[in-house]
Amino acid sequence: MTKRPIKLLPLAIAAAFVTGCAVQPKPIELAERQSTLEEDRAVMFGQQEAVNGAIGLEQAMARALKYNLDFRVKLMEEALAQRQLDLTSMDMLPKLALGAGYSSRSNESASSSEDVVTHRQSLVPSISSERERGNADLTLSWNVLDFGVSYYGAQQQADRLLILQERKRKVAHQLMQQVRQAYWQAVGAQQLEGPVEALLKDAEAALADSRKVEQEKLRAPLEALNYQRQLLDVIRQMALIRSSLAQAKPRLATIMNLAPGSRFSVGTPAKLETPPLGVPLEKMEELALLNRPELMEARYNQRISTLETKKAMAKLMPGLEFSIGEHYDSNKFLVNQAWGDAGVRVSWNLLNLVNAGKIRGSAEAQLKVAQEQRMALNMAVLTQVHVAYIDYQGRARQYELERDLNTVEQRILDQTRNAAQSSAQGKLQAILAGANAVLSQLRLYQSYGELQNAYGQIGATLGLDPLPGEANGYDLASLSLAFEGAEARWQGTVGGKQ
Repeated sequence: MTKRPIKLLPLAIAAAFVTGCAVQPKPIELAERQSTLEEDRAVMFGQQEAVNGAIGLEQAMARALKYNLDFRVKLMEEALAQRQLDLTSMDMLPKLALGAGYSSRSNESASSSEDVVTHRQSLVPSISSERERGNADLTLSWNVLDFGVSYYGAQQQADRLLILQERKRKVAHQLMQQVRQAYWQAVGAQQLEGPVEALLKDAEAALADSRKVEQEKLRAPLEALNYQRQLLDVIRQMALIRSSLAQAKPRLATIMNLAPGSRFSVGTPAKLETPPLGVPLEKMEELALLNRPELMEARYNQRISTLETKKAMAKLMPGLEFSIGEHYDSNKFLVNQAWGDAGVRVSWNLLNLVNAGKIRGSAEAQLKVAQEQRMALNMAVLTQVHVAYIDYQGRARQYELERDLNTVEQRILDQTRNAAQSSAQGKLQAILAGANAVLSQLRLYQSYGELQNAYGQIGATLGLDPLPGEANGYDLASLSLAFEGAEARWQGTVGGKQ
């Protein structure tokens, strides 16, 4: 009796299907998660250049550009888009297909012939194919229509890559803004750390003396309590300020991707100068419309929509395919077991012609949507320019006022200290004057940080890149120097020197 091993195939398929259905979810165990903690930490903070000396604004920007994890994600997305563009470009190439197969049947593939008139068998049954046979094919084909569609698709993918680059620019703008804001907060915190601690020490010492005086009943109880209340209010204010200032450097460290708890100092400018702004508002509008990443992205989206229209129209055309191939069949009954062939084939989906108007209308509607979106973005950008300009002017005036107030408070502190006597009341006045002076300094640094943030916001609103155009290397020293040059050019543009 003839064996039929081919019947085992359905059983094998059924067994594989049952096995596949038996898969159960497997949570990641705690031990496995713990084993990756050190590796993750090394990836997050390893291979970073050590902090040497005080960190200036340009170095902080360089560290954020090189090590910030969010910015790294954008770099990886851009690299992925480049790989996808390479793959899309491959679709324009001809198709080279290699195939091989093997077939087996349980009996002979026999056939007979029948007379068309008498309907009687005219030939004895015969075979022309082996029960077991193998074949192989190597075919090169190229479809002109697919090439055209793939060409437009590759152009669209190239524009998508440019869109990701613009998004990376925007992320860089936002990142540099965060660095600028956090840096000036850290400067203020570092400058005020000493005065706050000194004032707290004096207030706590005065409070201890007052309590001792109260215990010895050397002063009326109500007078002593009022005195202590004022001191406690100063201590409370200074404690709140100290707690708030302590958060400034960790925020900057996070943006620079320094490990939590890292100790560092920031560079302190000799003078807090008001950054100049000499660009007319009309010029600012022009710069924003030319440079903003969002508008560039909208332009690329409009170009993608135009290409989508062309691609839709290309699909309506007939397809022309060329092919050439080499073939082999192990069937011994063939006279020629190996052969080559070539052909040309034309195909046309005539039903597409019926929908040609709808396809064209849909593509044109998509293009109009992209155009209207760009116009809406233009309006939003112009509004942002005016808002940023007004905000900068207001911050500049506020900073000038805080600077004058701080000058007065410092002079009052000097006069109070000079006039203070050894009496407890004179010491209290000096402490209160010191608290007012610290609060004034805090408002001064906060106001200057807000002014710098508004100044940086103008640059971001205009689409001016804080990134260095060229750098001699990717180490921190080279990037810091490049940032200094970029910052100078940026200030030259915003300050009206160009």
